[in-house]
Amino acid sequence: MNYRPREDPEDDWAVLIPNEGSGVQIALKRVTSAQARRHHLDLYATPQAAEVERLLALGAVRVDWTYGPDADDVVLADPDGNRFCVVEKG
Repeated sequence: MNYRPREDPEDDWAVLIPNEGSGVQIALKRVTSAQARRHHLDLYATPQAAEVERLLALGAVRVDWTYGPDADDVVLADPDGNRFCVVEKG
């Protein structure tokens, strides 16, 4: 894998960035929530809207979610029902 931690990982949280050049940042969080099932994944993308549309075309679905006024993420679910976020990178 060509990724490394952005900073020292916590016991239940880590952000991975590409070793070289640009690419997708990935945040991983250990969760016990029934909605997340096994994991919670954050994908960082620019532009966010295009990535959301790409993922929806691949089979993701929008999750009914209440967003705060400064939210920078969109909550989706994969075909197995695992929720994940697409975060505006920037």
